[in-house]
Amino acid sequence: MSTETVTIEKLGAQGDGIASSAGGPVYVPFSLPGEKVAIARVKSQGTIMSITTPSPDRQEPPCRHFGPDGVNGTCGGCTLQHMADAPYRAFKRQLVIDALRSKGLTPEVGEIVPARPGERRRVVFAARKTEKDMLVGFNQAESHHIVAIEECPISSAGIIARLPAIRAIAASLATSAEPFRVAVLETLSGLDISVDDVKKLSDPQRRKAIETALGLRGIARVSLNGEILVEPSKPMVEFGGVQVSPPPGGFTQATKPAEEAMAELVIAHAGKAKRIADLFAGSGTFSLRLARIGRVHAVEAEAKALAALDHAARNTQGLKPVSVEKRDLFRRPLMTQEFKPYDAVVFDPPRAGAEFQCQELARSAVKKIVAVSCNPLTLARDLAILVEGGYRITGVTPIDQFLWTSHVEVVATLEK
Repeated sequence: MSTETVTIEKLGAQGDGIASSAGGPVYVPFSLPGEKVAIARVKSQGTIMSITTPSPDRQEPPCRHFGPDGVNGTCGGCTLQHMADAPYRAFKRQLVIDALRSKGLTPEVGEIVPARPGERRRVVFAARKTEKDMLVGFNQAESHHIVAIEECPISSAGIIARLPAIRAIAASLATSAEPFRVAVLETLSGLDISVDDVKKLSDPQRRKAIETALGLRGIARVSLNGEILVEPSKPMVEFGGVQVSPPPGGFTQATKPAEEAMAELVIAHAGKAKRIADLFAGSGTFSLRLARIGRVHAVEAEAKALAALDHAARNTQGLKPVSVEKRDLFRRPLMTQEFKPYDAVVFDPPRAGAEFQCQELARSAVKKIVAVSCNPLTLARDLAILVEGGYRITGVTPIDQFLWTSHVEVVATLEK
């Protein structure tokens, strides 16, 4: 380890400051461009010891768990709380621009749809039982150390108000000192708590966990390793006025405002399409909204998510017909000829993107495509495939859903 003073030249894609040195770039978390900082350096990684010249873009972090000095974050949940709003949003928009340029794409990129504190309805906590306490919080960056939290500015008030209940449920399920995962979704009927990485419970432990959950207010469901343990009331979320009960631990967009912004762009581009394919459809975030304007074919690999979508569609009046297909689009993408019936296609894949699916889609005659992505780099690759196939990018909108992180959602629209 060595100590030296460096000047931060720019932010990297993960939000770390980057300084030049004779030995190559040095990555310094929690620093900002233009700052002169004294760091403790190990190879290419630097830890701030002090800031000689702070950036005018530096702000006081709003969360006490971010770091006692406002410099080196302790809680690993946020990495950019120290950056003022305007440059923070510009940084995230630039991530999208740079990703597109890396594939030779230069469409106009719109202003980012901002995220605000208190919007997160889905939070994944790390948990571990110690001799003295039940830790529920977030892993410190680059560490297995869990920072137990008492507040969280990004999370909804409903989740933070029930932190004691979440801890009680976690404690009732902890069978050892090993860490485990607690995913919490705030639904219309209460918290949906999904616990993973816990070994099988004995019958007495199971009964105790059920009794604990039933004795707490505001808990809709508790599941363990994908199995429902107890469900006092069915957890419900709403997709454009359609109520859906997602499967335990099922994917939902992390914030309602971001979901609404994405959906608005998807529906606007679909326009008056009569036949729409929704690929990687999940539990129906877009399918059930699109079914108000046209017939929808929803394709998804996860059976439980697809069943939730299908049940909601069948039990909601005023929707056009919705058909569902269980299919792994990574292994078996829709082929070019299968797109013939459709006027519009929407796809929202995991971070890996939809490379093989886009290769088939690029050869189709579908008039309108909406690509939704949580990874600008794989999105850029997929859009380049579609552009090479004759599509034209008509809009790119970044959406901030994960506040004070380097993650950014994007909705891109294309036409042929």
